Amino acid sequence: MSIPTAHSSPPLLRLEGIRKRFGGVVALDGVDFELRAGEIHALLGENGAGKSTLIRILGGVHRPDAGIIRVDGREVQIRDVSVADRLGVRVIHQELSLAPNLSVAENIFLGREPARLGLLSWRRMADQAEALIRELGMPEIGRVGASLGDLSVAQQQMVEIARALSVKARVLILDEPTASLSEAETEALFVKLRHLRSQGVGLIYITHRLEEVQRLADRITVLRDGRSVGSQASAEMNQRQLIRWMVGRDLKDHYPRASSRPGTVALRVRDLRNPWVRGVTFEVRFGEVFGVAGLVGAGRTELARALFGIDPLEGGEIWIEGRLVRIQSPGDALEAGLVLVPEDRKRAGLVMTGSVGFNLALPWVRDWIRGIVPDRQRRADIVSGAIRRLGIRVADPEQPVGSLSGGNQQKVVVGKWMERPPKVLILDEPTRGIDVGAREEMFAIMRQLVENGMALILISSDLPEVLNLSHRLAVYRQGRIVREAPAGQMTAEDVMAELTRN
Repeated sequence: MSIPTAHSSPPLLRLEGIRKRFGGVVALDGVDFELRAGEIHALLGENGAGKSTLIRILGGVHRPDAGIIRVDGREVQIRDVSVADRLGVRVIHQELSLAPNLSVAENIFLGREPARLGLLSWRRMADQAEALIRELGMPEIGRVGASLGDLSVAQQQMVEIARALSVKARVLILDEPTASLSEAETEALFVKLRHLRSQGVGLIYITHRLEEVQRLADRITVLRDGRSVGSQASAEMNQRQLIRWMVGRDLKDHYPRASSRPGTVALRVRDLRNPWVRGVTFEVRFGEVFGVAGLVGAGRTELARALFGIDPLEGGEIWIEGRLVRIQSPGDALEAGLVLVPEDRKRAGLVMTGSVGFNLALPWVRDWIRGIVPDRQRRADIVSGAIRRLGIRVADPEQPVGSLSGGNQQKVVVGKWMERPPKVLILDEPTRGIDVGAREEMFAIMRQLVENGMALILISSDLPEVLNLSHRLAVYRQGRIVREAPAGQMTAEDVMAELTRN
């Protein structure tokens, strides 16, 4: 008798013709998907393609309007989250659903705490958590009695995975799991995911980072406009084909570096210092992209915050267009012609309860409110101008900014400063959490700004992005620039060697 293989036996999970409509909007239109035991299957698509709706159906949050879900060849109805749990289907969202004030062990067994004689058994819970961590090969989680809030994002992610596997999850769905991880942490996560694959767990991996897909995934399925475009073995696909499947067209140049015609010095920084920035010196010219590459935790964002006046300085000088400026607050930075687009657009870049128009007009309130009567036409001109210049896709300028896609939200964050463009624009992780088509549009915006003469500082943990878009590159480690050179003279291997040097 032959032993059945993963290909001859029924798939671990199979979706057939899944449909879902929200009012007049068709989110999923006959989607097919298959996951085998012991497989990492990447699910790709632009924002709005239907990925989130599909994983919410698998997680029991939404019910499909039509279609069939099979587990081990048997048709099932995932009516709610508890049914998904019983079937062994667990979703690990980008925003982790953990309790930072509780311990690692308490988070792993949250809602299923072991009890003895009706009382919570702390010792038993700790022992079971330690045994689980050993079994999963996750020693980097550390002490199970430690407060979760004291752990790094990467460690918390491991706790979330351990929590899912503590209930014998057979299907693990990971949504953008590396969005906040360094390269080293990402590689450590990949080792764990490959280990889970070897144990027969089926993994659905969702990401916008195409380089990760081809390093990790066995198969790839792409959704576009709520439909399945196709599925294929990862080894048989290249990045250009993936992008074509996702956006429906070829991208001429995935990283369109602006033509290099740098002018005079726009920003000169000398020996900038505070507890997080340790003697940083550099300069950026008009018409140039100055890239800052570093691992998560290297202090790149702290450098941006110091330049923009959020964090106080203890020493150093900032010169803008040849003039020594004193920046003690964001207001001082704006007055000097320096703008920061922060990495967390929802918390620090936008007023999420406001409309698109409110956010675009907010920096220019003195232009359209003089005295007690607002100039509504002036406000409308500011808003429509930004929407036109940045190509923001919006049905109505007064619709909530939170209703836009991630890419269009990012355009609002940039566009709100373009009524009177700054001299120096700092972009901190400008493409984080946006899809490949929106990334292309953001790259085009950056290129246009630079070719119009603006000075850009690009901070990014995406090495291909920062290497290919920058004219000059600074490698940033532990609050210092450890190397600076023309970007064309550095490779990804050079940068990683500098970033990981002891």
